[in-house]
Amino acid sequence: METIFNVVLPVFALIFSGWLAARIGILSGESTDALNKFVFFIAMPVLLFNVVATLDPKDVFNWTFIIAFLGANIIVLIVAILFSMIFFKRDLADASLFAMGSVFGNSVYMGIPLSMIAYGNPGLTPAIVASVFQGIALIIPVVILIELGVNKSSGGAGIAIKLARSLLKNPVMMGPMVGFAWSLTGWDLPLPVATFSEILGGAAGPCALFAIGLFLYRKPLSEGVGEVGTLVILKLLIQPIIAWVLLFHVFTVDPAFAKVGVLLSALPTGANCFVIAQQYDRFVQRTSAAILISTIVAVVTLSVILNLPIMASFKGQVLYIF
Repeated sequence: METIFNVVLPVFALIFSGWLAARIGILSGESTDALNKFVFFIAMPVLLFNVVATLDPKDVFNWTFIIAFLGANIIVLIVAILFSMIFFKRDLADASLFAMGSVFGNSVYMGIPLSMIAYGNPGLTPAIVASVFQGIALIIPVVILIELGVNKSSGGAGIAIKLARSLLKNPVMMGPMVGFAWSLTGWDLPLPVATFSEILGGAAGPCALFAIGLFLYRKPLSEGVGEVGTLVILKLLIQPIIAWVLLFHVFTVDPAFAKVGVLLSALPTGANCFVIAQQYDRFVQRTSAAILISTIVAVVTLSVILNLPIMASFKGQVLYIF
C-alpha cells in the first residue's frame, strides 16, 4: 500500500494544486484551455515522439504479449462504446471518449514507475512496450471514431475529407508515428533533440493533471455519477480481469511481461483522456471526474492486485503459464 501511495499521491497532488490555484484565484477557468492546448499541440506529441523514437524495434515486437495486452484493451473498448450508446444514449463521439477513459491508463506517469518498483528492470521493457503499442494502436481508431461522430452531419465524401484533414493535423497521432519512423532508422536522436524532447515532453503529464484540477473547480463530482462509476468499474476491475485471462490463460506469455500487462491494465484513467476530451469539448466533466475518482480508488485496487500470489515479484526465472 505504501509503495502505491507514494506513486499515486503526487498524481493526486498535481490535480489538487490546479484546483487550489483556481480556488484562491491565481488562475481562472480560461487557463484550463490554454494549458490543454499546450499539452495537446506541443508537449504530448513531443513526449510520444521521444518515447517511441528511442526504442529499439528489436525489443518492441513481442507479438504474443502485444496481442494479449491489446486484446484486453479492444474488448473493453468495444464493450464500453456499446454500453455507453445503449444504456447512456450517447452518440458515437461521446461513447468513444467514454470508452477511451475505460481503457487508457496513466501508464507513463504511474505505470512505468510502478512496474519498476514492483518488478525491477525486468518490468521496464514490457511497461514501455505496452504503453507505446496502446498509444499507437488504439489512439488512432479512437480519434477516428470521435471524428466520425463529430462530423456525422456531413455527407459520406465530406466525412472522409474532414476525417483525413483532422487526422493529418492531429499532433497526438503524428508524434508517435514520426517517432516510430525514426526508430526504424536505427539512429540515435541527436543530443540537442533528445534533451529538448525530454524537457518539453516532461511537461505534458504535470500540465495535464494541473489542468484537470483547474477544470474541476466548482464542478460537481456527483454529476453523471452512474456514468462515471461505470467507467471506473470498467477501468479498474473489468479490464485487469480480462487482461489476466488473456495473458495467463489464453496466450503463452513470459511471466514478467504478463504481470506488467495486468498491472498496466489496472491503472486509473490517464490524463491524456482529459486532454483529448477538452480538445473536442465533449465529455469533459465526466472524464475529469473519472480521472480523479479512479486515481483515488486505485490506491486500494492496485494494492490488492499487487498482493495477489500470481502477481508476486518476478525473480528472473523463465516460466511459461498456459
